[in-house]
Parts: sequence; structure tokens; C-alpha cells
Amino acid sequence: MRILQPLSRMGNVLIRDLALQGVALVPFQRLIPIAAALSFTFSIASSAAAAEPVKVKVFIGSMFEIGQNTGDRAGEFQHWYERYFSHSQAIPVKGALNPVYCNEDGVCGSVLGMGKVASSSSVQAIILNPQFDMSEAYFVINGVAGTPPERGTIADVSWATWLVDYDLGHRWAPEEGEPGAPTFMPRKGYEKVRLFQLNPDLVGWAMQLTGKMTLKDSESAQAYRMRYPQEAARQAPSVKAGTHMTGDTFFHGPGMSKQAQYIAKLYGADDYLITEMEAAAIAQVVQRTLGDGRLLSLRGAVNFDQGNPSETTLQHLDPAPGQTAGGFAETVDNVAAVGGTMVDYIVAHWPDWKNGVPPLPRQ
Repeated sequence: MRILQPLSRMGNVLIRDLALQGVALVPFQRLIPIAAALSFTFSIASSAAAAEPVKVKVFIGSMFEIGQNTGDRAGEFQHWYERYFSHSQAIPVKGALNPVYCNEDGVCGSVLGMGKVASSSSVQAIILNPQFDMSEAYFVINGVAGTPPERGTIADVSWATWLVDYDLGHRWAPEEGEPGAPTFMPRKGYEKVRLFQLNPDLVGWAMQLTGKMTLKDSESAQAYRMRYPQEAARQAPSVKAGTHMTGDTFFHGPGMSKQAQYIAKLYGADDYLITEMEAAAIAQVVQRTLGDGRLLSLRGAVNFDQGNPSETTLQHLDPAPGQTAGGFAETVDNVAAVGGTMVDYIVAHWPDWKNGVPPLPRQ
């Protein structure tokens, strides 16, 4: 049956003739709400089509925040938020743990969650969300971490040269193997997801721009360092570069630290410098969706991965009052200061960076 739009003035003869032809006439008053609804629907569709996705230049991903994004004790994200997003609106993203914030310069950021699953699933949800165009984005994945006292100290900030997955392989109890032998063996099939070399030119840029920065320190951190005999542990904090070891296990103790270094060298990576819980998993998501040539991992050391020679590993994990490492506040500030220097440089020189990492300037 055909539906004919009603005429505001329709003679009785025309109405009768149309009715004889089988045309159903809809009263004009009934079409008013239908027309209004259609108009509203088309208006929404037009607005959605007109809304352009945020063109992201740099995405900043932290793992946790202690409380609010501003105004209280700072966790991993607060200094970034106050530096870039204090006037930004929260953008909810389905599948991400927390909303995304973006400023007018194309810098976006979010708290991704701790551990491989939470953080990498948040990154995937954000990358695939049509509200963002991440096709040219650089990633600065950051947070706090541990460091071996042979190679780092409290409040250090480290750019990753390699990301190594600590968990993928076979392990056994030391007493079940040969005395003194490694208790880890790689498993075949993980070759493409257990090791990521980050773009050497991009890491080189990061070190050239930030490697000589003076970092904040504290008296409590200085005092804590003196509990360790290693020369590196006693040094003032600085910007470093090396292998970041990603593991969902929060490992501690000289034995586990030695194993992390063994795995790093077994895979052909640089010396193990940082223990963290997310970066290798995030790298896999970024690599699969966008390619990992624009990915940076930045970590600040807030603890040593083992106790000093006078304490057991359990004593180090559950310290007595007054025996904890100082410097957390200074470290998260250092991370944002070092990382922000790199972010600001990329944004300020976007025409040079838009199509890829520029050649490193000669020193």
C-alpha cells in the first residue's frame, strides 16, 4: 500500500479519488512528530559525521594514580595532567580503564592500569576508538619502577632501549636443577613477543634532549642509598638508557635480579636496568596496530630490586618503619620533567616529526 504525503488543502473529490485507488492517507497532525524525529536523527548523524577525530601527536600513558589527577599526593599521572590536561575534558573510551584527556596541541594522555592485561587492553581500546586518529602518534609510556643497585639508583629516570618480557619461558625451583645454574629456559614460539628493540634514533633523540638534565633528589633518598655498597646505587640520580624488563611478577632479591640480567643478555639486549610490569605488552599492541617505531618507554626508579647485604629479601619487601626508600615524590616529578621535555620538542617541531623520526643531529 502506498503512503502519500497529505496536502494542507485537499478537496473532497481528490480525497475520494485517491481512496478509490487504494492510497492510504495519513493525517497531517500524525506526521508532525514523525518528521520532527527524522529531522533530529538526521541532525545527530550530520553532527557525528562532521566531528573530526582528535589528531594525536603524542600519547602519554601512565599506569596508576594515587588519588585525584590534581590537588593531592602525586602518583604517576598527576604531573602530566597538571602540565598538559588541567583544562581538558575527560573523553570516556569503552574498554579503557580510565578516560582520555587531550589538549589543543594534540597531546593526549590516560591512566592505563597496572600489569600487562590492564594496560595493554586500555591502549588497544584507545587506539581503535574512532574518537582518535593515532596514525601519526608518538607514545611515551611511563611510570615508576625498580632498578638493580649495580646499575642504577633511587630517582633515576631511564629510557628503554629494549623491552624484554620476563615471564615467557620455563622456570623451575633452584633445588631441582644443577647447583648454580640458571633456572630459566626460553620457550619456542614467543620469539616475536618476548623482545622489542625500540627505535634507536628515537631513543637517541630522547637522550640528546634529556640526558644531561639535573634531576630532583631528597635527603631521605640520599640516606637510603648509603645502605647499599654498590657505587651505582650511591650516585646522584641521572638520566640513563637500557633494557626494561616487563613481568607481572613483582620480583625481588639478588637471585631474581641476576636472572633478569641473564634473560636480557640471552636475548641479545642491553644490560637490564629497570623492572616494570607493562611496557612489553603495550609494545605488542602498538606494534600490531600502528608499528612501534614511535614508541618510547620511560621509567623512574623508586626502589632497588633487592635488599642491601644486611637484610633478607623478605625484610626488604616488608621493611621496618623508617627503612623504606625515599624519593618517590621526586621521582614522579623527574619522570614528567624528562618526558615532558621530549613531548614538548616533538610538538614544537611537528612538521619535522609528523612523517617519522628525523635523523639524529651530529654531536
